[in-house]
Amino acid sequence: MIMAVCGGQRTGTAVEVVLAMEVHERLLRTVASAKSQVRAVLRARIVLAAADGLANGAIARELEISVNTVRKWRGRFAACGPAGLRDAERSGRPRTYGPAVRMAVVATATSEPPHPEATWSHRAIAQRVAGTCFASVSASQVGRILADLDLKPHKVRGWLTRRDTPDFWQRADDVCALYLEPPEGAVVLSIDEKTAIAARSRRYPGRSARPGKPVRQEFEYRRHGTASLVAALDVRSGEVLTEVITRNDAVTFTGFLDQLDAVIAPGHEVRIVLDNGSSHTAKHAKAWLALHPRWHVRWTPPHASWLNQVELFFSALTRGVVRHGDFADRNDLIEKLEAYTIGHNETAKPYRWTYEGTPLKAI
Repeated sequence: MIMAVCGGQRTGTAVEVVLAMEVHERLLRTVASAKSQVRAVLRARIVLAAADGLANGAIARELEISVNTVRKWRGRFAACGPAGLRDAERSGRPRTYGPAVRMAVVATATSEPPHPEATWSHRAIAQRVAGTCFASVSASQVGRILADLDLKPHKVRGWLTRRDTPDFWQRADDVCALYLEPPEGAVVLSIDEKTAIAARSRRYPGRSARPGKPVRQEFEYRRHGTASLVAALDVRSGEVLTEVITRNDAVTFTGFLDQLDAVIAPGHEVRIVLDNGSSHTAKHAKAWLALHPRWHVRWTPPHASWLNQVELFFSALTRGVVRHGDFADRNDLIEKLEAYTIGHNETAKPYRWTYEGTPLKAI
């Protein structure tokens, strides 16, 4: 036999390999698994063949590899067991920059950028570090240091501080309870406006989708004005009533409520969900609600207008019609918005309110 060490072996007669049952089964699973790495499968096959008593040359011919490769992994397994089949640790290239430079990069990336810039670039960080540490570091090296720390100063994510109102969760619970258990016999509506929907036409025609290529659309466009909608979603049925409006104020809002009040049968209570928009909270709107006692409002908390279910309809309308739409003029936009609403109502279903995952899901 020869003496073998992990990481290498000395030449001589073939090393005897004896496998325990557990190790033998583990190597067989490695060879049979489709998810095993190619190099792991090769090393396992070498050891299995060696355990069967085959010589190094025979194993090399069977696996179509060099004898030195067989000798290496046979010897490492004999000396270290299954751990010997792993790749040896490599020291790698020594770091060019010491801890001081790396700390300077991190300190710069987490500080305020120089006036008037709003975010750091790799080049700007390299220049700042060169001025503080008197060390020349490239922008690409700055990128590698930051990537190693998962630090991305060029990326900005927005967030909104919730107003610390004492009744925030109570108001949210009230809205959720209305969706989950609407009062018997009451009409439950979710109402809001979608304003400044742009009617835009592309200057040049787009290209339809092809295998391996998405739809292509010209960036340049012409403006043809805007349109605004006020919409009421029936929470029980999912149907939506919309109206094109020219102004988004309390007078327009209460005029829409007058239309709804006229078509809702007398004797039915009306429960509506509203956000804190100015058209809803103005004195004129509150006076209208006071004169119509069968109308009861559930207000969404500040910065939580997404609790209003009609926002889901507006989201679908934006994705289906507006975002990639091409409109010859404002009337064309309005016609398509109304056609989408009619089609929606033909197959409308109520939304299912859930607390896990997506807050609103279509049944």
